[in-house]
Amino acid sequence: DKDGKPLESSPEYTLHKACKAFRDVTGMEFEAMGELEYYVIAPSDGAYPATDQKGYHESAPFAKFNDLRTKCMSYIAQTGGQIKYGHSEVGNFTLNNTIYEQNEIEFLPVPAEDAADQLMLAKWVIRNLGYKNGFNITFSPKITTGKAGSGLHVHMRLMRDGKNMMLNDGKLSEEARKAIAGMMTLAPSITAFGNTNPTSYFRLVPHQEAPTNICWGDRNRSVLVRVPLGWNTSVDMCAIANHKGNSSHYDTTQKQTVEMRSPDGSADIYQLLAGLAVACRHGFEIEKALEIADKTYVNVNIHDSENSEKLKSLAQLPANCTESADMLQKQRDIYQKYDVFSPRMIDGIIQKLREYNDTELLKHANNNPKIMQELVTRYFHCG
Repeated sequence: DKDGKPLESSPEYTLHKACKAFRDVTGMEFEAMGELEYYVIAPSDGAYPATDQKGYHESAPFAKFNDLRTKCMSYIAQTGGQIKYGHSEVGNFTLNNTIYEQNEIEFLPVPAEDAADQLMLAKWVIRNLGYKNGFNITFSPKITTGKAGSGLHVHMRLMRDGKNMMLNDGKLSEEARKAIAGMMTLAPSITAFGNTNPTSYFRLVPHQEAPTNICWGDRNRSVLVRVPLGWNTSVDMCAIANHKGNSSHYDTTQKQTVEMRSPDGSADIYQLLAGLAVACRHGFEIEKALEIADKTYVNVNIHDSENSEKLKSLAQLPANCTESADMLQKQRDIYQKYDVFSPRMIDGIIQKLREYNDTELLKHANNNPKIMQELVTRYFHCG
């Protein structure tokens, strides 16, 4: 407002209220970090072509935009962004003498309000540096069929008095599993904040390292919520790899997070993190949260044919904006609890999603490249 205070109806203030409610209910702080994926698009000179869809951690000269990414990270750090690292991603293809190269910048866990600010500034920096260098940049969830889409995976951890509460005696803690149960419960409506236009649902399809069903697991890229790595070893792997160095005795359990894999670059970042904070808080308020976590856990690739029966037993994410709006309407009272999301904001999100009228759109676009291209062009600079 005119006095410099956040508007109570703003997404920023909604996130503030969500974090406060989480703290009041659980006695813990809600921290987050994003993995920001984007495509750099530029004319091709034909030299050192990359292998199609094999760009993950590719190096120069086959990856063409590592220097741009490094410069982006430097500028983002100067704005206060806490960066983990950056790398080239899977998506890498050439079409009509144009290079499409996917990159990713990963951040470090910070209080969720700071995480949202850092992601917003990062997108601004990347777009501007791309423009100054004559490249086009898109965070769009899908820019063509059959190629890797861009997500905005969000890692979360729960902190109390500076200690990560995600692990207990080397295993995922009860607190972590309750938070996961909340995300399993509200996953269908979280898409309303994290997948906000029709192209979002072109990405959420099987065999594209994007989730389609509501489940979680360890180091499993077919699930919705993934528990990455296992920061519970008593062995200092750095000292083993560098045998002349001294052991750091660093408490690696501080690194443990869980990762929500459905959101993409179309998200309103403040609303998305607010929704995730609500979901994690909700896990502490529902009965039988640990049973929900147990029931939705999987330790297989659910898209492999031998696991078809397991796949059938799992609830699905919404397949379009219309279904996402319906799920938000159904679960809206949970988001409005403690006055976190205002009824007016929820109404606005639902109305916007329903106006796409996209129930049959995915089916038509998959069979019609012209429709697909029109949609990609329309939502190319979303988020």
